[in-house]
Amino acid sequence: MRAAVLKLLFTNFHDGDGGGHTTYVLALAGALAARHQVHVAAPPGSRLYREADLLPGVHALAQPFPNGLNKLRARRHARRQLSARLREHEFDLVHVNGSADHRLVMAAMRGLSRRPRIVLTKHNSKPMAGIGHWWRARHGTDLVIAVCDYTHRALAASPYRRCRLATVYNGVDIAHFAPWPAAQAQAQRQRWVADPHALLLGSSAGTANYKGWTDLVEALALLPPALRRQVHLLIAGRPPETRWLQHIAELGLAEQVHFPGLLADVRPAMAAIDAGFVLSWDVETISFACREMMAMGKPVLVSDYAGLPENIRPQVDGWYVPPRDRAAMARMLQQLLQQRDALPAMGAAARRHAEEAFGLSRFVDSTEAAYAALLAAR
Repeated sequence: MRAAVLKLLFTNFHDGDGGGHTTYVLALAGALAARHQVHVAAPPGSRLYREADLLPGVHALAQPFPNGLNKLRARRHARRQLSARLREHEFDLVHVNGSADHRLVMAAMRGLSRRPRIVLTKHNSKPMAGIGHWWRARHGTDLVIAVCDYTHRALAASPYRRCRLATVYNGVDIAHFAPWPAAQAQAQRQRWVADPHALLLGSSAGTANYKGWTDLVEALALLPPALRRQVHLLIAGRPPETRWLQHIAELGLAEQVHFPGLLADVRPAMAAIDAGFVLSWDVETISFACREMMAMGKPVLVSDYAGLPENIRPQVDGWYVPPRDRAAMARMLQQLLQQRDALPAMGAAARRHAEEAFGLSRFVDSTEAAYAALLAAR
């Protein structure tokens, strides 16, 4: 039996790139638009608004989500604007993705004769305590989606335990993020590393300090000079702070740590690497970047933080180390140099793992099933 057509509104508060939030909403909105009526409300200057507006069947709404006591007038205006849209469209579900849009959605629903259900996805590892979370859990949340087992356990110990909980692992487009032919990958590699025997590790998780890339740089500096020269790092994202560039130079690694910048398409850079890394020590849950690199056939080194270890099968398609443990990371770099010839086979295992567990259709179908169960329980 064909599922009923739903009217869905996705919201997100980020004004700029939005990182994993943007990736998450775009993936769901684009896929669900084929069988439901989908709207996306996001700030007009955001990447989410720009890219959602280009998705077939998706209606992008320019909607600010101002936050803070110094923005009371802007918040009142935004609430009235959002309330009018909720009345006009009579959504079945509003899927919020952060505290700022969650609060505004709750405020905009006051006085509605027909209240849509509110679904929240928990995207980070920040604590869920305090009166704000208690209030939103009690009065403005019907379903909470955890993106990994770690997050589900945290939700079950939070005020949101009174809500319906579902675990839906993030999925990636494994047809888009697929292994590149060897010749093309080699051509990309030569842009960064001339030595064909060097080890090139890379990350598309960004250059925020909590992503742990600085710890890996300092771990590299701990290696004996002969080994250190054999390792290069390729880190995609916004250019790092000047102080970090100076520190890298002081460590003598300026020629081995490469920053291609914030890339519209990370695949060429990630095709070049031998293995990936996501070494976060804060905020992270399960990491789209990790799953994209694995889908491209790259084994990934992760920190034992939040849901990151849930991505890999240790010594099969990845490895993990304690967060911020530079000595452990240095030992792992030495191990990877010794395992250099085994990395392609581990990359093939990572691709198989992605095909089995990370696919976009599984992610979308599981989210849709969580929506249906919520509405059926009504």
